[in-house]
Order: sequence, then structure tokens, then C-alpha cells
Amino acid sequence: MLELTGNVSSQPPGDPAARPPGDPSALRRIPDTALSGENFPVALRILPGAIRRHLLALYGYARYVDDLGDEPVPAQGREPARDPISEPARDPGSPPPQDPNSPPARDPGSPPARDPISVPPQDPNSPPARDPATGSVATGPYDTPVGPYDTPAARSAALHRFEDELLAMYAGQPPTHPVLVALAPTVADRRLPIGPLRRLIAANQRDQVVHRYDTYDELVDYCHLSADPVGELVLHVFGAQSPRRIALSDRICTALQVIEHLQDVAEDYGRDRIYLPRVDLDRYGVAPDDLAAPYAGDGLRAVIRLQAARATAALDEGAPLVGELHGWARLAVAGYLAGGRAALAALARADHDPLSRVPRPTRAGTAGQWLKTLIARPG
Repeated sequence: MLELTGNVSSQPPGDPAARPPGDPSALRRIPDTALSGENFPVALRILPGAIRRHLLALYGYARYVDDLGDEPVPAQGREPARDPISEPARDPGSPPPQDPNSPPARDPGSPPARDPISVPPQDPNSPPARDPATGSVATGPYDTPVGPYDTPAARSAALHRFEDELLAMYAGQPPTHPVLVALAPTVADRRLPIGPLRRLIAANQRDQVVHRYDTYDELVDYCHLSADPVGELVLHVFGAQSPRRIALSDRICTALQVIEHLQDVAEDYGRDRIYLPRVDLDRYGVAPDDLAAPYAGDGLRAVIRLQAARATAALDEGAPLVGELHGWARLAVAGYLAGGRAALAALARADHDPLSRVPRPTRAGTAGQWLKTLIARPG
């Protein structure tokens, strides 16, 4: 998955003040997936309600799949993405709205409900699980037992089970998983193909076994799983899909994923993942440990600059898509393209150093790029 534009301004990598205490999203490789860019909430306020709901359903699906691939915590309990325009925020102290067809609320004194996908039942009298490598014990409101439940194999199994539920829904079985229940109307109304949805799962499956990429072409292939499906699905939401437009969208989404990798070098390395081509790192004499330094050396800056140039070229190759679209679709896709260009500008202002501070575009920078994209002449 990808984050289209990132957060506003800059913040130090891993700065705990940048996220709410205990927020499990702080652990994710990509904070909120493809529909969470800084420009996108602006677009949501402009787009018609039906389109907003469809895009938020896609956002919820992509976020949940990303959680399954990255998190040791059960993500199934999260509410589907809320439309900030038509659905007012609920008072945290008030009870959640109840589905009249749902089972009665659980007695607060009884044991908490278990996520059947992510967490096996635990004997309350058994000793706490420990990480076999570190001996640490899971603690905190979002923790699940470490060890056998926080492994690539466990996350892969959870992804497989969720994919089985997706396949069953497409086979005509009514979904029960809340993420798929929220997505089902969009699948039916916009006739979403299952292929892009499955590729997003496949990207997270790959993350369980592949942590390094030798060449840029290998990274592009990964982006075909992790990023390109989002653009294709967005085109379907707007009814604007065609083979040519999907190909142009792929170039934009691949560029956005590469840019997000450049912004999050330190975070990814902290998760033992490197999304910079090994041949480029070797060419400029960058060792893996250099990615954990407090600032980028000359070699790493050269690698980042090279990847930024590739992302710029890919954005330019995909830019004609905006000229082929009309109405709301053109507005939204122009926002994605502008977000990528604003992020590249922020990276350049940081002298291509993503380690000392994470370079993020400003609101003004994104808005300016958005306007330039909308008024640009095709070609």
C-alpha cells in the first residue's frame, strides 16, 4: 500500500509526540494507506457523498489489509472508515450505535471478545507469552502475546483467511467481516474487480518473506501489488477505467509508492525492510547500517536523489491521465499527482536527507501543485 502525500510538514522519524499515545498505527510501515494523503481529506469535502463513501470503503479495506500484514495486534475490531462530512464524530464516552440485528451487548464484566482471525484463546492462568528472541512480555492496551502469534507465518495465515472471506463474498456469500460488509455495496455498485483487491493482499504476503530488493525493476514489480491496485480501484469508483487509463494510473501510483519509501527510510529499516535498490546502495557505498544514522551521508543522499528522479519521471509519464478525465475524477486524480510532486519538492528542500527529519509537503505546497496540475495543458 502507499500513502499518497504524507503528513503536513516535517517530524523526526519515530517521534512519539507525532502520534497519539498507544496508537497502533505508529507501528505500521505506511500510516494510513492510499487514501490518507494530506490532499485527500480536502477532496473528500468536495466530492459527492456517494463517491466519498465508496472511497472510504476502499480506504478501510486497504488499511485493514495493511494492518494484517504489519501488526501483531487484531485490527478486526476497528470501525470502518467514517465519512467526516456526513457522519459526525461520536462522543468517546457514549455507547456505540447498535445494529438492531446484532447480538446483545456483552457484559462489561465478562472476558473481552476474541478476534477469531488474529488471536487464539488464552488461558488466564497461564504465564504471559514471551518473545523467544528477546524474552520480553507483551504489555499495553494494543498488545497481543508475542512469540508464535507475532510472526510472519501468523500474519501470513491471517491474510490467507481474510482472502478466503473476500473470495467467498465474490462467490455470492454474504460477508460477515465488518471491513467486507462496508466494502460490499461498493463492489456491487461500482462493479469492482477482485484482482486489484487480491493484489493488495499479495503485497502484504510478500512483505512477510521479502525484505530487500536488488534492483529498481524489482521494486516496480512490488509496487504493482502494493500501490497500482489502488489507482485502478479509484478509476472504477468514478466509472473512468480503461486499459490505457489504468496503465497511466499505474505509473502515478508506482511513483507515489517510491516517494513514500524515500520518506520512510528510517521507519522501514526499523522494521528490517529496505525499499532502496541494493545495486544503487552498493554503487554509492551505502551500508545497511547507514540507514539508521541520525542524518544521511553523501552516498545515501545520492541514492535518494536517484530514486526521486525516477519517481519524477514516472509521475510525468502518468500525468496525461488527468487530461483524459473529467469532473470529479479529474479533480481527485489531480490531487494524487499534486501530492506526489509536493512530496518530491519537500524531499529536495531537505537536501534528500530523510533521516534527520521526515520530509513532508505543506498544505500550501500541495494546494499549489494541485492548482498547477488542474490548469496544465495536456501534453
